[in-house]
Amino acid sequence: MSVGLVDTHCHLSDRRYDADRDAVIERARQAGLTHMVAVGGGGPIADSEASYELARRFPFLRSTAGIHPHDAKSYDDQIEARIAALLQRPEVVAVGETGLDYYYGHSPHQAQREALARHIALALRAAKPIVLHCRDAEADLREVLSAEAPGGLRGVVHCFTGGYEDARWYLDYGLVISFTGILCFPKSDALRDTAARLPLDRLMVETDSPYLAPPPHRGKRNEPAFVTQVAATLAVVHGVSTEAVVEATARNAGELFSLV
Repeated sequence: MSVGLVDTHCHLSDRRYDADRDAVIERARQAGLTHMVAVGGGGPIADSEASYELARRFPFLRSTAGIHPHDAKSYDDQIEARIAALLQRPEVVAVGETGLDYYYGHSPHQAQREALARHIALALRAAKPIVLHCRDAEADLREVLSAEAPGGLRGVVHCFTGGYEDARWYLDYGLVISFTGILCFPKSDALRDTAARLPLDRLMVETDSPYLAPPPHRGKRNEPAFVTQVAATLAVVHGVSTEAVVEATARNAGELFSLV
């Protein structure tokens, strides 16, 4: 199976897909997606285990394992052992999503930093990339990354919404950047300007579904098929064809997540 258009971050184990999950996956395939990464870390560790089971069912799916920063206060040795066990599975291609989210404050900042540090250690031990979430915490994220993995780290900053200088730091550190449907929002001019200044060979596309549906689906449940609109917008931003964006982002996703 060759790698083409990839939704590099979707929460397919989310309960909002319980009634039609297989149909959602089929629509993505009909839309031209060759692979999807069913991300863990959107809730309790059971969500990562459910994502793994999906990846076992569908040969074009991969999964990740981790605890979202919202749930960092629940992180303990037992949860870490379950993440580590999942990382032994070939279908589980990355650690996360993990990171820092200071916007909602569902977990104390220090608990988030400690959980992130432990996820970084897991990624280094397993020799797998990390999926990073960051909201209102760019400086602290850079600080933790620099302290725990000073030589750099393979991974992605997903749902990127920061500025150009933030993006440049992540790229120089060794990470790639992934954009969601936010890139397509009418008021996202600053984000599009940043995306235009970043090299295509370091970018990926995603939906973060069921969240952040792009126009004209905004306000509705998002799904992996809609990543086509993210790719099309990124193409406009870079002044290239959508096919060129698909080719570049597919190469990046294939290398990062070992897709075949």
